[in-house]
Amino acid sequence: MTSPVIAVLDYGIGNLRSAQKALQKVGADARLTSDPALIRDAHAAVLPGVGNFGACMTAVRAAGLEDLIHERIASGSPFLGICVGMQMLFTESQESSGIVGLNVVPGEVRYLPDTVKRPQMQWNRLHIRGSGTAERDERGVDRDPMFATLPAEPWMYFVHSLHGVPNDEACIVATVDYGCQVTAAVRVGNVFAVQFHPEKSAGDGLGLLQNFVDIARLVAA
Repeated sequence: MTSPVIAVLDYGIGNLRSAQKALQKVGADARLTSDPALIRDAHAAVLPGVGNFGACMTAVRAAGLEDLIHERIASGSPFLGICVGMQMLFTESQESSGIVGLNVVPGEVRYLPDTVKRPQMQWNRLHIRGSGTAERDERGVDRDPMFATLPAEPWMYFVHSLHGVPNDEACIVATVDYGCQVTAAVRVGNVFAVQFHPEKSAGDGLGLLQNFVDIARLVAA
């Protein structure tokens, strides 16, 4: 069975190796890299992230990765954003005024309500929305392929104080309840992004990463 090459984008902030190791565990040839040639040649790419939106965007630009990210996405190959990696795909964030995001998902990253403890640091149950695909769960809900093998309401682990609010809510494919309806996952074409940490989410999280690897394997075939 082919092990797809997945570029885990290395811009020097946070524990990026945790995503790499989780992808390796489910069968990927995952490589932590900032090398343009490897990023271009990989079958899929992952943008992880922890910490501050502005600091991460500044580091991505300093590493020369911004144009490569847009190039990868434009190629149509699978692309996954995780946590702050998801937030960076938005246009802007309340956390870092004046710092422009990647604008792959037009919209704003906003703070969770003052009525709840921030950060949300807990397991939470996903509410999966219909996505217009042919994959349906036992409730008859059409599911994004990234959720194809998961339970109807999988549990994932969150550590965050902000969440993305897209201009077009149709791109939201999963939410959780935490003081408001929190965006947990979005889909824009070949780009899938999650606010939770699949690499820290036990079986359900590894199942989601396995689905991503299987999708990348189709590219590699």
